[in-house]
Amino acid sequence: MMRNGTKEWTIQQVMDLLMAPVGPLDSTVDRLENGDPNETVRGIAAAFVASRHVVDRAIELGVNLLITHEASYYSHQPNGCYGLAEDRVMLSKKALLEQSGIAVFRMHDYLHRYKPDGVTLGLIKRLGWEPFVAEHRPAVSIMALPEMTVREAAASIKAALGIPYVRIAGDPSVSCRRAGIFVGYRGGGANVIPLLSDHTIDVAIVGEGPEWETPMYVKDAAMQGVQKALIVLGHAESEEPGMRELAERLQAMLPAVPVHFIEDKPLFQVL
Repeated sequence: MMRNGTKEWTIQQVMDLLMAPVGPLDSTVDRLENGDPNETVRGIAAAFVASRHVVDRAIELGVNLLITHEASYYSHQPNGCYGLAEDRVMLSKKALLEQSGIAVFRMHDYLHRYKPDGVTLGLIKRLGWEPFVAEHRPAVSIMALPEMTVREAAASIKAALGIPYVRIAGDPSVSCRRAGIFVGYRGGGANVIPLLSDHTIDVAIVGEGPEWETPMYVKDAAMQGVQKALIVLGHAESEEPGMRELAERLQAMLPAVPVHFIEDKPLFQVL
């Protein structure tokens, strides 16, 4: 479809464009959560999740396609929000999206299956650490960093991401020349501990994970004089840069379509 010599895109065509680098997945949580796939795209926004703040901002921007990484309704699995179909919070958000006419495409599995992982790459770029990539693996990217301590790395991360705090386990004065980046919920012991144990990495930089697994291992290691450390960013803080990167990628692919990145407000307040 053309208008004034410029190709018009439907929502389905944009979805297909974004999924094409991966190809069909047999099982995925990715789907169009809201909206008509045949509607012509007027504007696109990318965000970590369709929070009320993000939806309000998308309405202000006048977009009709919102691409998010996480689900809108509080559960990783589609239609899996704990039997609360009539909950007033869920119903209010559904009504807002329906009234706004904004389609929501959740892009989780496909973005993680880009090569390299699109979410991890976004964080690496945001940190300015692209020159330090030693190896990309499916669940982690290994970094060969310049000489710095864990405390210095944490300060650099906070400044680059514009976040007020990170959490650290282990000795913040140890060197972190070999770092592993585990975005989102990849900070659990099964992913992280083997790489700390075999000295592939000195420090793990994670979104989140069970606190009795990797953090406890690092705490015990430090008590034994083993120089390992952990920096916990938060789930959204680790993955939001990937959606910023996706917005930039999409704008380059669709130069005639307005594409925005919407930064959400912090999930937690620290008292």
